[in-house]
Amino acid sequence: MTMTTKSASANTPIHLRPLRSRMLLGAGIATTLLLIFMIIGGKPNPGPKTWMILPFLTVPFGGALGGLVYYLLDFMRYQGGWRKSLANVLSLLIYILLLAATLIVGLNGPD
Repeated sequence: MTMTTKSASANTPIHLRPLRSRMLLGAGIATTLLLIFMIIGGKPNPGPKTWMILPFLTVPFGGALGGLVYYLLDFMRYQGGWRKSLANVLSLLIYILLLAATLIVGLNGPD
């Protein structure tokens, strides 16, 4: 008769928070930054006000994609050491790039 034992790490989930919460957090941070950017940006160009809709669609989407990347890199974070640091740096850089790209696309006005 052989005995098998389960290790504690086999039952530990890699993802401590669900994907939904990571994406909502990324979108929330992006929307907050967009609001701050628009408030301190000054007076917008005259013309139709419908241009304000596009940034509020693109920027939270980019933030949510950044949250998705953070979620997908959890396997590296779980390994610890230099891989955890690499995952955090990659997540931050990708989030900043996505946020910048969606800000540019969203705030490219009707000119």
